[in-house]
Amino acid sequence: MTPRVLIIAGSDSGGGAGIQADIKTVTMLGGHAMTAITAITAQNTMGVDAVHAVPAEMVVAQIDAVVRDLGVDAIKIGMIGSARTALAVAEKLGELPGIPVVFDPVMAASSGATLADDATIAAFERLMDRATVVTPNLPELEALGRDPQELVAEHRCAVLVKGGHGTGPEVIDTLYSSNPDDPPEIDWTDPRIETDSTHGTGCTLSSAIACGLAQEWDLPEAVTRARRFVRIAMREATGLGRGHGPMAQQAVRLDLNMSFFEPMLNQVTVPAEDLAASERFYRLLGLRQVVRAAPRYARFETEGGATFSIATDPEYTAPVVYFECGDLDVTVAYLQQQGFKFEQEPKDETWGWREARLRDPAGNAVRLYQAGEMRRFPPWRLDDA
Repeated sequence: MTPRVLIIAGSDSGGGAGIQADIKTVTMLGGHAMTAITAITAQNTMGVDAVHAVPAEMVVAQIDAVVRDLGVDAIKIGMIGSARTALAVAEKLGELPGIPVVFDPVMAASSGATLADDATIAAFERLMDRATVVTPNLPELEALGRDPQELVAEHRCAVLVKGGHGTGPEVIDTLYSSNPDDPPEIDWTDPRIETDSTHGTGCTLSSAIACGLAQEWDLPEAVTRARRFVRIAMREATGLGRGHGPMAQQAVRLDLNMSFFEPMLNQVTVPAEDLAASERFYRLLGLRQVVRAAPRYARFETEGGATFSIATDPEYTAPVVYFECGDLDVTVAYLQQQGFKFEQEPKDETWGWREARLRDPAGNAVRLYQAGEMRRFPPWRLDDA
């Protein structure tokens, strides 16, 4: 069933953050986005010109309308608009027990404009009581006035502290868990992406987490996949606007498989004898070259997001097809129970993919794998790709 994600947030007229970013994210991740709009803003990449809060009664009416008819599998809360709306939404969430809630405590736009006054921030306490996970960035965590562990203890929710506002060459995000079955702290560390296209990163991350929870991924896995989505959307951004530009959620294609058991075909490797000649052939054919490791390997992107590789390595005597799995280890374990024999069980490869290898009844080589960001955006991606 299509995961149904209810988004309670404000509108961004520039399309970079808020409801617009949320809808794009949920749609690209295979969900159905429903909305309860809390505020209308006039803004662009340079800043926020005006904010008009939607009355709390209308916000609640939107929630009631969609839940009554379509149902809901997860809820994401972003810009809340007012303290009264925060309290009304918290009360309404009490009528929806068991539904995962991702609360992004939005206080300011990327431009620095204030989107929540002191009374609204104080009302966040009630929303955190209802949340499955709260996703503050470093300034928001400071405004909430407590350490993450204190928030976990007080509100019995997980806290994901986003490190994008920190300094240094790496970004560290930390999940403080409320689940005794998970480690109390989980860190994710990735190289910082140098870009001005950061408008809507928090909205996108929280919506992607909600989409993962709606599809019954556990929270750490939902965060892992959401972070990959955000990073690829940042890398694909085209620099719209003169300030903090929008990301490119629409360009995250075939990079994340949200299914547990349905592998996704997104990569093929064929043998080559003369790498340079094959490179020229496929570039003239219209493919975009993204990796060159002469004289043995090259990779290309195709329209739609699939990748295609050529290799002179002796092991590639015939084409090899690659199916990306939502959870490689779970998929392999399931297939082994069905009698499948693997030449290689899941293994972390030096090129950043995790792979398992097998053959079909005709002897064709098949690879099941997970790569995420490393398929199209490895550190050695060509600068002019």
